[in-house]
Amino acid sequence: MLLLWLRALCRRFQHVPRRVPSRQVSRGSKASRAGWGETSKSSVKWKQLEHKGPCFAPAYEPLPDGVRFFYDGKPVRLSLAAEEVATFYGKMLHLECTTKEVFRRNFFSDWQKEMTAEERKLITHLDKCDFSEIHRHFMERAEARRTLPREQKQKLKEEAEKLQQEFGYCILDGHREKIGNFKTEPPGLFRGRGDHPKMGMLKRRVMPEDVVINCSRDSKIPEPPAGHQWKEVRSDNTVMWLAAWVENIQNSFKYIILNPSSKPKGEMDWQKYEVARRLKGVVDKIRAQYQADWKSPEMKKRQLAVALYFIDKLALRTGNEKEEGETADTVGCCSLRVEHVRLHTPADGQEHVVELDFLGKDSIRYKNHVTVEKLVFQNLQHFMEDKDPRDDLFDALTTSSLNKHLQDLMEGLTAKVFRTYNASITLQEQLRVLTRAEDSLTCKVLAYNRANRAVAVLCNHQRAIPKTFEESMQTLQKKIETKKAQVAEAQVELQKAETDLRMRGDSKSKSFLQKQQRLLKLEEQLARLCTKATDKEENKQVALGTAKLNYLDPRISIA
Repeated sequence: MLLLWLRALCRRFQHVPRRVPSRQVSRGSKASRAGWGETSKSSVKWKQLEHKGPCFAPAYEPLPDGVRFFYDGKPVRLSLAAEEVATFYGKMLHLECTTKEVFRRNFFSDWQKEMTAEERKLITHLDKCDFSEIHRHFMERAEARRTLPREQKQKLKEEAEKLQQEFGYCILDGHREKIGNFKTEPPGLFRGRGDHPKMGMLKRRVMPEDVVINCSRDSKIPEPPAGHQWKEVRSDNTVMWLAAWVENIQNSFKYIILNPSSKPKGEMDWQKYEVARRLKGVVDKIRAQYQADWKSPEMKKRQLAVALYFIDKLALRTGNEKEEGETADTVGCCSLRVEHVRLHTPADGQEHVVELDFLGKDSIRYKNHVTVEKLVFQNLQHFMEDKDPRDDLFDALTTSSLNKHLQDLMEGLTAKVFRTYNASITLQEQLRVLTRAEDSLTCKVLAYNRANRAVAVLCNHQRAIPKTFEESMQTLQKKIETKKAQVAEAQVELQKAETDLRMRGDSKSKSFLQKQQRLLKLEEQLARLCTKATDKEENKQVALGTAKLNYLDPRISIA
């Protein structure tokens, strides 16, 4: 998989321009900062754009007559809308999130909105609801799909490929480009990341009437599904999205965009990494300046310098970047409160230890004990004096003033550029330490993933342990034990063959060479399995893909 990813990176960077344009991507929504969303002063990005629009989720299929929902021990026939939402919950009964009070409360509140008046009057307590038959039905259906005959699996694969060919490509300035995710997200229950306060809420079905289509004026406008119409059709060649709509949970825009391996995305990524490379040339000067500012008599300047130290060394985001309507108590560097920071007295030979504990982007918890410079520690003590736990740590600082300061230090510099630079430089340094030219391919992949993990830890890219982790590890351990037995057996056979050779006085034997080669092959297979188990265990709670796709200059990986 790693080799396939590297080949894709090579294709992405195949046609990038040789000179970095002086224009920087404008700030705005998350999609804007990536170059895909709404921009006001952006230059023309295309002249021709034609596509088929999004592929919508299939209509709801009612439950079979033999699958029932029970309330207070009695079967209840639900209306179609209420039944569909009940299946969303029933599918998830085996997941931990359904045991959380916030999830259950939000689900029940949204479910009641889909019920008829009679159903709302009858179904008043979630604890009296029994979704077990619904859960069993979907588990059996999933298992049946896993055990389909090869011919049926091939048929499904062909149908998916047909859908990909119809909706998964667009024509951009005469070139056929692959689209990222061309399907709208199906309705379901919002899970979020971490302990999100909106978990369990109903994600409504995306309809054509919600969708804005973006294409060139002279192109063939995509046909909406029969009986429907688009919310709007526009021709905005200053953005790179093909379709957009607002999702109902966070009230944020969702976009259909080009695949990361497409030429335009590769060009924008190249420009992003070039800005990070420019930072490499001035980062020592910037660090010297913010270190000098720790001693400034001006409070704002000292807070700015300490915040910049956190952004540089800990890869923190600036904060105050919530989407409209977001209620989660997420913070970043500028919005840290006193309650998020603890200063520890010297212990175990360590001084100036700071503990940070807060909810970051997507409600992912950031918890870190870090040894900081003495002046940083002293400044933090001063910033926290005579403040309540809910008071801002950097009360003289705003996100806009920090961003302006970053722009003054270097054109195009943002907190994300710092993250990209530190992520890429960490990868480069780790690969130098962990890899040797003579290592096997298996060892190099393990070393690469370890270097990637160091970056993911720096950027706080966490994930929940996969629900199938224990099962897959047990399966892998069984394979390892079986392979160990085969290696031991091959070693005994080789020793016997070697003894026979000495007794006969032969210098070589075809049978002996075959046994020798078999043992070497089995030992290689065992080494690969053990490496895979180590890699799997080390990365069970770390998301490697985010850093790999967004923060690591692919030229480092290719080199």
